[in-house]
Amino acid sequence: MKALNVLRIMERVTVVTIFLAMVTLYFVNVLSRQFGGTFATNFAWVEEAVRLMSLFLVFFGLGLALEQGRQVGVYSWRDRIAKRLGLPIRKFIDAVAIVFCVYLAWLGYGMTVFVYSTGQISPTLNMPIYWIYLAPTIGFLLLALRYALSLFGVIDRYSAQDGGH
Repeated sequence: MKALNVLRIMERVTVVTIFLAMVTLYFVNVLSRQFGGTFATNFAWVEEAVRLMSLFLVFFGLGLALEQGRQVGVYSWRDRIAKRLGLPIRKFIDAVAIVFCVYLAWLGYGMTVFVYSTGQISPTLNMPIYWIYLAPTIGFLLLALRYALSLFGVIDRYSAQDGGH
């Protein structure tokens, strides 16, 4: 459980840091365009950097959102079906989601390796493009971990939906 708490803290710090960096960069970019004149051209890289950061922000937040019951779902229908049929629908959903997330992470890894082999470089940031493909790979692995923790009862991602929060 301690490892999970460390992971949560790391994810939250990362997400908040990325968000604050995005806000700061856009603020500086707006100021430079408004008051900087030709100096504003030095900040052409900001928009691409913020787009890249937004990818990481979204994908790093997936696991946190799932754990807090913030993912989109039709849970009233799911729970009515489970109650009527007496089936462990929640466990089935978690198991299928693990397989799906691991598959998407595997696809993301394949894309990362492929793009890495091409040697593409971002024109304004002058950084390797394969970094973009790491966001979904890492994000879906974190999401698969949360589904696995839910499947095995380590976390209760349904408590917010059931009125537990």
